[in-house]
Amino acid sequence: MLPSIRAELPDVRFMIVGVRPAPRVQRLAAQSGVVVTGRVPSVLDHLREAAVVVVPLRIGGGTRLKIYEAMAAGKAVVSTSVGAEGLDVHNGRDITLVDDPGRFAESVVKLLLDTQRRHQYEVAAAELAAQYDWPTVGQRFAQVLSTVMASPAPSSEECVAATGS
Repeated sequence: MLPSIRAELPDVRFMIVGVRPAPRVQRLAAQSGVVVTGRVPSVLDHLREAAVVVVPLRIGGGTRLKIYEAMAAGKAVVSTSVGAEGLDVHNGRDITLVDDPGRFAESVVKLLLDTQRRHQYEVAAAELAAQYDWPTVGQRFAQVLSTVMASPAPSSEECVAATGS
């Protein structure tokens, strides 16, 4: 992916931020313009520096919070479908999902070069991520609790039937 991006944008910088990078990833730091950080106190400083965030996962595992973190920081994100698996994201609106390596690189280049298009993704991403911030989630939870508390209590027969006894 990076060689394809560099063919179009030779001066592009690529930063790999994450806990315990594999030796294969650590070796990438030998290339000019590639930084491998390992664990950082806060990913937010690195997200602020990024023009585009890439999530080129090919194998699933763990949470996908890195995408929501990037979106909350107002960043355009290009990911594989595996990288965004299980997330409420919308390809072509608030994220770009591409599984083919050549098309993945092409999508990154397009967003780096087209600031207007990138800005559209940034705004849509931030709006989507705002649905999951703590005040919004807390308000929704309070609404659910209010609805449950306002509902009449089930009778003892309904409770027995509901438990299967």
